[in-house]
Amino acid sequence: MLLASGGGMIRSEIAMEQSRITIETGKRSGQPCIRGLRITVWDVLGWLAAGVDEEQILADYPELESADFPAIFDYAARVGRRVAL
Repeated sequence: MLLASGGGMIRSEIAMEQSRITIETGKRSGQPCIRGLRITVWDVLGWLAAGVDEEQILADYPELESADFPAIFDYAARVGRRVAL
């Protein structure tokens, strides 16, 4: 979760969120995964877009943690802001 504090961001919160998203060559074709698991950011976002709520995802995939969701959203927001020229 990114928190605003007096117009700035709390760096420890940013670092914590970023450490939950891992990219490893050879695992899920180098896609961003959650904490080294074989579950990608895109998997979770796809489930959410299909109408599955966080509680159901956690029940279906107990290796995930509720704290993973803010990291997933933060990662997607950061990647979505990039512009390819």
